Amino acid sequence: MRSVKATAAAVTAALAAGAAGIVAGRIAGDAGLKAPPGRPLPGEPRLTVHATAAGRIALTRDLAALRPGTYGLLGDASHATVGPVLAEEHHSADTVVRRLERVTHGTLKPGDKVWLTPNAYVGDPKSALGIDHTDIDVPGELGSLPAWFVPGVRDTWVIAVHGLGSTREHALNILEFLHRHRFPVLVPAYRGDEGAPRPPDGLNHFGETEWRDLDAAMRYAVSHGARQLVLHGWSTGATMALRAAARSGLRDRVKGLVLDSPVLSWERTLRALAAARHTPGVLLPLAVRAAQGRAGLPSDDSGLYTSRGGPYTDRTTDTDTDTDRTDVGPGHARRTPPTLVFHGPDDTVAPWDLSRRLAATHADRITLHTVRQAPHAAMWNADPGAYEEALRRFLTPLM
Repeated sequence: MRSVKATAAAVTAALAAGAAGIVAGRIAGDAGLKAPPGRPLPGEPRLTVHATAAGRIALTRDLAALRPGTYGLLGDASHATVGPVLAEEHHSADTVVRRLERVTHGTLKPGDKVWLTPNAYVGDPKSALGIDHTDIDVPGELGSLPAWFVPGVRDTWVIAVHGLGSTREHALNILEFLHRHRFPVLVPAYRGDEGAPRPPDGLNHFGETEWRDLDAAMRYAVSHGARQLVLHGWSTGATMALRAAARSGLRDRVKGLVLDSPVLSWERTLRALAAARHTPGVLLPLAVRAAQGRAGLPSDDSGLYTSRGGPYTDRTTDTDTDTDRTDVGPGHARRTPPTLVFHGPDDTVAPWDLSRRLAATHADRITLHTVRQAPHAAMWNADPGAYEEALRRFLTPLM
């Protein structure tokens, strides 16, 4: 009898531990599946404002505060833009002084908690940059998708898509450059964004379902005069661009892809986000399995993310016989478009090694522009001039 009771107790404990593990894995998986738009991703350190002066701001000394380039500075009720570190400025041992470019809204005062963000601008093209635009609604699968349209004289349109933890304001970083080069630009929101329909399950899908909203934006562009398309995506927006280039009925209109910090492995990105939330390593596999079950995501070994076929490769692609083509069904094989990838080794969210492997495998079509000392989706921020020059060289043959 004692043995039976001991066995029952052990089984009960094991079941309880298993259930607790499942719950913990589910919570850890929320780091990626429920990343809120417009808020810093897990792992981005909070900095304290120590002092401000004309054109100067002193922040907590941290590796993040020492990043080169131009960044947004986001507080709970404020946004500002900061420029390079001013090493010659007097500062204490525990602070860093950066150039304060502008305060967009709110105020900055000593003691405020802030984060660096790739969004150097907030607002819309007119309020942020003085560029005229039209607010439009793109008919999408789940409902209307708000979008900005900036007109241009070319018949090649650029569609710019943000990614994890960001909003369509992210595209404002490059909008002035694109407008100066006379490209029509469409900047859509997609499911889960403010003003856009909510996903049926309330979850992010790392581009796996969201790409259909990009497809809707492509259809809008073509129906309004676009003859060619360039898809420019950051983070999971880059994943969406890859999906659209492989699966959209308008994929033949896509003449170029620009991928900034592309998420080529949702599993590794989810692990990174969960780990940044201090999830114990033993729970990380549970987080991946929980996310896969809840969101119906394909595993990374499905052929979508491998270097042999590359993320261009859809499930029906026969990469053994033709790695230069993308097959998305009978009669739909085609050569993938020229691609420019901005990525670097300091991205702790989307592994740089996958971008390097992808570029090496498809060197005839993919150019990798390596950016150092830049976090996820902040390749422009680290050196806007170099980013825009690489972008100019890439876009010139596509004009």
